[in-house]
Amino acid sequence: MVVLDPGHNGGNAAHPEVVTAPVPDGTGGTKPCNTTGTATNAGYPEHAFTWDVALRMRDRLTAAGVTVVLTRPDDVGVGPCVDVRGQLAGQVGAAAFVGIHGDGAGAGGHGFHVITSSLGLAGPQVAAGSAALATAVRDSMTAVEPVSDYVGSNGLDSRPDLAGLNLNAVPAVYVECGNMRNAADAALMSGADGRDALAAQLTAGVLAFLGR
Repeated sequence: MVVLDPGHNGGNAAHPEVVTAPVPDGTGGTKPCNTTGTATNAGYPEHAFTWDVALRMRDRLTAAGVTVVLTRPDDVGVGPCVDVRGQLAGQVGAAAFVGIHGDGAGAGGHGFHVITSSLGLAGPQVAAGSAALATAVRDSMTAVEPVSDYVGSNGLDSRPDLAGLNLNAVPAVYVECGNMRNAADAALMSGADGRDALAAQLTAGVLAFLGR
């Protein structure tokens, strides 16, 4: 089983009272429940991108015999909060958690990167699994897009501030599939063919991690 977490949600912007509420960040502190996400300069929103890619991944993984659980049921709701998303994979007994995102960096930044938690709060075995998952996804993604030239190292990054990763009890990554403010990345992410190619390579990376 794999949990797919399409970042943000279509109703978040209309409900700041929900998405700004503090929730546990996994380290004893708090973070906002969620955010509205970013968008391309032409207005294509991150929440719509992540939802579309997640559905394409779900269909491919299901066809390969993998059970898929999504952290949200549609692209018109609010939330869930990042702590709820981060705990779901452990609750359902998943083998992996993949968060799907698009970055909103400066327009000159190009490429994708895969993020793991730098804290290892779930123990060394989960941390090692997260690193292996990140590497498998990174290696697969390079078939469709270059690694980031503005953050991380060779397409990999680790951070202590992402509750959805800190709270995971299974191997977990966030994939920033590209920089939505970069013209080349935005063109790839805005088109159906580009999203399908990204979903195909993300799926291949997950299957490689699962040994399928």
